[in-house]
Amino acid sequence: MNSGTTNDLVGVWGTSSEDIFAVGAHGTILHYNGNSWRNVADNNTNDLVGVWGDSSTDVLAVGHQGTILHYDGAAWSDVTLGYTNYVIEAIWGTYLADIFAVGDNGFILHYDGKSRNSMTSGTTSQLLSIWGSSPSDVFVVGANGTILHYDGNGWNIMPVNVSNDISFGGIWGTSSSNVFVVGSSGIILHYDGNAWSSMPAGMTTDLLSVWGSSPSDVFAVGANGTILHYSGN
Repeated sequence: MNSGTTNDLVGVWGTSSEDIFAVGAHGTILHYNGNSWRNVADNNTNDLVGVWGDSSTDVLAVGHQGTILHYDGAAWSDVTLGYTNYVIEAIWGTYLADIFAVGDNGFILHYDGKSRNSMTSGTTSQLLSIWGSSPSDVFVVGANGTILHYDGNGWNIMPVNVSNDISFGGIWGTSSSNVFVVGSSGIILHYDGNAWSSMPAGMTTDLLSVWGSSPSDVFAVGANGTILHYSGN
């Protein structure tokens, strides 16, 4: 597909095959209408690394210098946070009144529909990806083998048997007892609701992201054009 840009594209999200947003370097924001990609960026030039929305008229893009942009269906506007020293790496929510954003130095920001508050994460590691099954069941992963879990009251570090030089780049699941995490050196972990276990893929290529349509249809992607597929077995 022709994107119309040579800038690196880092995040993608959409509501349907005819309504997709992609974000990337130098404030790039693209929109796909089912036929072609169009540049819809505002005046922001900070690198964008994540995008998520509640609907096609409520979309958030996040990135460097604490950037959060909001799209209301007509235009993008800046959401002033006052966290300009942070890189916000990822954003996730259940709806626009319950959103989590994560980033450098253990940074976690929560928006409850009225106010935005930084949360105590219990770590200073870089946080890279976030996913949850509900507002009281949220997982965050990042550098130094970090996996955090939020139970609605606070964040806790989850025990996992990996070395500190492992960086987890992606997380996705279907429920609180079926969660996949991918990371450096080809590591893939699965959470069954009680503990994390390894799912060896037979390779050492860094994996950066994971997503699926069901528990038996999961894709992991990474360096050197790597794409892995899990069929449930």
